[in-house]
Amino acid sequence: MSKPVLFGTFGGADVLEVTLRSDAGAEARIISYGGAVRDLHVPSKAGPQRVVLGFEKFEDYPAYSPHFGANPGRVANRIGQGRFTLDGVTYDLSKSHGGPHTLHGGATGFGKRVWSLAQSDERSATFVLVSEDGDMGFPGRVVTTCTYRLLEPATLQVIYTATTDKATPVNLAQHSYFNLDGSPDVLDQHMQIEADFYTPTDADLIPTGEILSVAGTPWDFRSDRPLRLDTPDGPFRYDGNLVLRSSGVLARAARAWSPKSGVSLETWTTQPGVQLYDAAKLNVPVPGLGGATYGAYAAFCLETQNFPDAVNKAHFPSSIVRPGEVYHHETQYRFSVV
Repeated sequence: MSKPVLFGTFGGADVLEVTLRSDAGAEARIISYGGAVRDLHVPSKAGPQRVVLGFEKFEDYPAYSPHFGANPGRVANRIGQGRFTLDGVTYDLSKSHGGPHTLHGGATGFGKRVWSLAQSDERSATFVLVSEDGDMGFPGRVVTTCTYRLLEPATLQVIYTATTDKATPVNLAQHSYFNLDGSPDVLDQHMQIEADFYTPTDADLIPTGEILSVAGTPWDFRSDRPLRLDTPDGPFRYDGNLVLRSSGVLARAARAWSPKSGVSLETWTTQPGVQLYDAAKLNVPVPGLGGATYGAYAAFCLETQNFPDAVNKAHFPSSIVRPGEVYHHETQYRFSVV
């Protein structure tokens, strides 16, 4: 059995790390701060390949991490103007980064807290977070669980649940930053996404409410192609939600792969959307895992989710959970060698 080890302390609480291993040689290190995937190695043609961004030292997480590997919530992604109305009551939320909107649950959302480690063994770990009524402005006492399992040969399974005693929005997501070959940027790594439509945004990345075809736009990943899309102003920047063809059942959302390492990542989910983010603004001033430098385009994120700002868009899939209901979703990151 893999026993938890002390990784750091935060706000007087111990931050624990657990290590999951598969027989095929995959290894995941999970910390209780943010319930975050701190490190992940999978088999490749040249041996174990690190495929996520993270830090060696705990103190770098609260200081510099842009949700590396974390579980943002209670509502991942954006809520426009940091406000919504539910059952006739308007709620004003914690704003993010000094701006007018709420991102990833507010100033101290789920991805910036220490979760309780409820269970761990060689193959799995379950973390629990309790969010009280009024937390970051949200109604209801929410109890959330996140369970990681390392399945053979190299699949990281993530299962979320949440319950509440008052109607409230919930949208949980896994926010790992992937780099499949360790290159300084991921622009030459390939991407294919099972989406015919996307939700365009305004200048603040808040969805306009439109649901448009990807055809003829930079968001067309229906066929495999490199992430790089050159424009007169440099590479196109991706930070938006695509509408997956399937929802409610576990289905493939995306496939990414590296011609350099041969590592392939298939993302499977029960969620209706996926946020593609290319880390164009990344500029971390301290070393990452193995001493790596994390600059612009150093990774991509595939955040399986409900649509951003769904609580303010009645025609988007509902993010509201009510007493007696159980929020549940599953995402799998399936790694293999091309």
